[in-house]
Amino acid sequence: MFSLTRPTWPDGYQACLALAFDLDGPTGDAMLDSSIWRKPEYFGFGGYGPYRALPRLLDLLDAFCIPTTFFVPAWVVENWPRQCQAIVERGHEVAYHGYRHESFYALPLEQQKAVMAKSREVFWRHLHIRAEGFRTPSGDWRAETPAILVDAGVTYSSSMRGDDRPYLVQVPGHTTPLVEIPGRWEMDDYASLAYTRAPDFPAGLDRTASYELTLDNWCREYDGAMDEGLCLTTLFHPKISGKPGRLLLLERLFEHMRQREDVWFATCRDVARWWLKEHHHG
Repeated sequence: MFSLTRPTWPDGYQACLALAFDLDGPTGDAMLDSSIWRKPEYFGFGGYGPYRALPRLLDLLDAFCIPTTFFVPAWVVENWPRQCQAIVERGHEVAYHGYRHESFYALPLEQQKAVMAKSREVFWRHLHIRAEGFRTPSGDWRAETPAILVDAGVTYSSSMRGDDRPYLVQVPGHTTPLVEIPGRWEMDDYASLAYTRAPDFPAGLDRTASYELTLDNWCREYDGAMDEGLCLTTLFHPKISGKPGRLLLLERLFEHMRQREDVWFATCRDVARWWLKEHHHG
């Protein structure tokens, strides 16, 4: 299924960067504490993402001309429709991320189908799009999930961690495979920049990492992946890295990324379409 040779990319590019943000709003913290829906404090922290961080982030992306994929729970689209519409209007991609950031591994199959059906309905009603991509909120799923995704019109996932190249997932009952664009925990801003008062997650980590160290880590991951001709995607969150000081961190990261002229900057959707065209031959 995998090739040992360097991946090929369009127009002579040598590597690929698929920048991606998870616009979780308040729903993301439901993975940490199921009582979120009874704790107003979560809503201020989470609502900062779509309400306050997203507009300045879109301006920064415009400045660097970086096409970006936003994985958005449908509940967030319902509650911040205008902000989510702005993502589409600015030329970026919006993709599925559950309804309320559910753990797909914990959901029975019928509930997974219901979440996807609800998400499709919400995206069409508020954004007038049929999304092609999906990122599982919990980083896992059941063996039957890919078929549920394909039945819902999804052509790619960015959910797993087992490679640093896209690959094809054969789906029983379907002739066209699902494209998987794996992410990396090292490129998740929660790992270094998130501060949570309660619950204490990760346990014992009650302060954020140095911004300089975080920038150095991200730049090294980017350089290593690009030197090997790979596809690097991110798991950033507007509510985490879209604050003023951290936006300066992103600005420096984007400046570093844009120094290279051999990198294809693409949405996850465009990466999936390219990979399917190049590697699926019926």
